[in-house]
Amino acid sequence: MTDTALTADDARRIVADREIEFLFAQFVDMHGKPSAKLVPATHLDDLLTEGAGFAGFAAGDIGQGPNDPDLIAIPDPATLTILPWQPNVARFACDITVEGEPWPYCPRTILRRALARAADSGYELWLGAEPEYFLLRREGDGSLRVADGLDTLEQPCYDMRALTRNLDFVSEVSRALTGLGWDNYATDHEDANGQFEQNFRFADALTTCDRVIFFRYMVETLAQRRGLIATFMPKPFADLTGNGCHFHLSLWHDGENLFERGPGEDPRGLGLSELGYQFTAGLMDHARATIALTAPTVNSYKRLGVGAPTSGATWAPGYVSYGYNNRTQMLRVPAAGRIEDRSVDGSCNPYLAATGMLAAGLDGVARELDPGEPNALNLYVTTAEQREAAGIATLPANLLDAGRELERDAVLREALGSTPGGDYLDYFVEVKRREVQSAHEQITQWELDRYLQLF
Repeated sequence: MTDTALTADDARRIVADREIEFLFAQFVDMHGKPSAKLVPATHLDDLLTEGAGFAGFAAGDIGQGPNDPDLIAIPDPATLTILPWQPNVARFACDITVEGEPWPYCPRTILRRALARAADSGYELWLGAEPEYFLLRREGDGSLRVADGLDTLEQPCYDMRALTRNLDFVSEVSRALTGLGWDNYATDHEDANGQFEQNFRFADALTTCDRVIFFRYMVETLAQRRGLIATFMPKPFADLTGNGCHFHLSLWHDGENLFERGPGEDPRGLGLSELGYQFTAGLMDHARATIALTAPTVNSYKRLGVGAPTSGATWAPGYVSYGYNNRTQMLRVPAAGRIEDRSVDGSCNPYLAATGMLAAGLDGVARELDPGEPNALNLYVTTAEQREAAGIATLPANLLDAGRELERDAVLREALGSTPGGDYLDYFVEVKRREVQSAHEQITQWELDRYLQLF
């Protein structure tokens, strides 16, 4: 269960009433990897008031060396989430402090600060997320294959038979989502063999990001309990569509969606307000930098682009564009009052991605930018000349180039904040450069096949 109205006293009451025995104090590093300590519920008061201590350097990329003082994970009572498969255990999402001060390398803290700045201007960011995942098996030789051996259609999207064969698993996830109060409203077999998407209702941005972290953890755990592997990796198979995590964004104030107006009132016919178009223009203006946050891995850029996998389309953007209900665009307006960003993939740290997108969009609002007319083209079949004539920019082709774009973006630099070691943006870019270098140093099977005896 999660409820933004929960207080510490509410958490104490629920833990007692539901006979919860153990509590995870959970936080994430730069990469969105969940770390936690398991705390007996008999120490709930200590956890709520004093937090749980961690050696930060051991936990991942969160701005610490082995010489630094402990990270202290302070639970947010509103995030109390009872594990559906083990209801005597619950988790708190935590904010990190060090020596009593908020830790500026904590992704959740970075988003909270961005949301507070937006609130000062009268804006609340609401967010929906669509995390996609594969269900896989690992063979005895270490190779991976789709868990459902009968899932072999070239175009398996929405295949009822494959969905039926996996009904036990996806219905378990569905019941868990609904039991948590997140309102699972659809489950579908996605475009790749062995790929699924399970949708839950949108919420305020912080709540949705907390839920994305727990959703990935839950799906992986439930898969492992069946001897399977669930992965949100952007592109685990070269010939299959990758895993997106599309974000649907809107700004609200006092219960009113500030992006929405009737299509008849919108000269462009999409049902967006002027504020919505300005926000869209900001997303486009910063897209080549924001992509480093929404597609943050070396593997991410093998998902992005227009080349056709087995099913016939990547369903991922290659260019900076927006349009109506057109899935070849980076930004799609599927219904009045919301903007879908299709650049986001399954490896994103949702807190950092949401921070970057909010900053980019609000910069468009502040500068009253105009995104131009919506694009109706099938961008997968356009030529370079057509895109140049339409003023459509190309997204970076790899993480290194995306990091360079991010490094130059003053708006995103300010949004991500400063740390004791300098701007968080520089820390992020440096970590990603090392990731690129590590990937570059690997000798792949493709290289051996191509070059070993070519010359």
